[in-house]
Amino acid sequence: MLEVQPIKKKKKLVNNRRKSRELVMKSIYRGILNQFDINQIKKDIKDDPDYLKADEIFYHHLFDGIMNNMDQLNNEISSFIDRPIEKLSPIEHSILCISVYELMHDVPTPYKVAINEGVELAKTFGGIDGYKYINGVLDKVAEKRRPLEFLKH
Repeated sequence: MLEVQPIKKKKKLVNNRRKSRELVMKSIYRGILNQFDINQIKKDIKDDPDYLKADEIFYHHLFDGIMNNMDQLNNEISSFIDRPIEKLSPIEHSILCISVYELMHDVPTPYKVAINEGVELAKTFGGIDGYKYINGVLDKVAEKRRPLEFLKH
């Protein structure tokens, strides 16, 4: 007689870009506070409980891209803020790095997604009205960096 085995469901691999962005923000934040040791940050972030929920490939793509373009990103951010970049909170600075990188270098990500994700990070991790500041800065960056896409909406 043939024995019927129960069907085992495969565990769904979560491919969550928002969690990846959160981890990148935490990584950049840590780097700003403790000087960047990129390899150690990447090693330590794997201990974060959200790491298993994140899109690991996207995390590395975003974090490496930001690290490789940090001077350019800081220059871009500096041209749209009302204070020296050193006066930004490390959270705001981290969030702006992520969203500005996506606006400048990750064209497949729609500009509205880059802005919305930055605003959501600011609402979750930033100060009380920090998300408004982030939104204002990112709108200006999007208008400059994605003019055709920006004008369509």
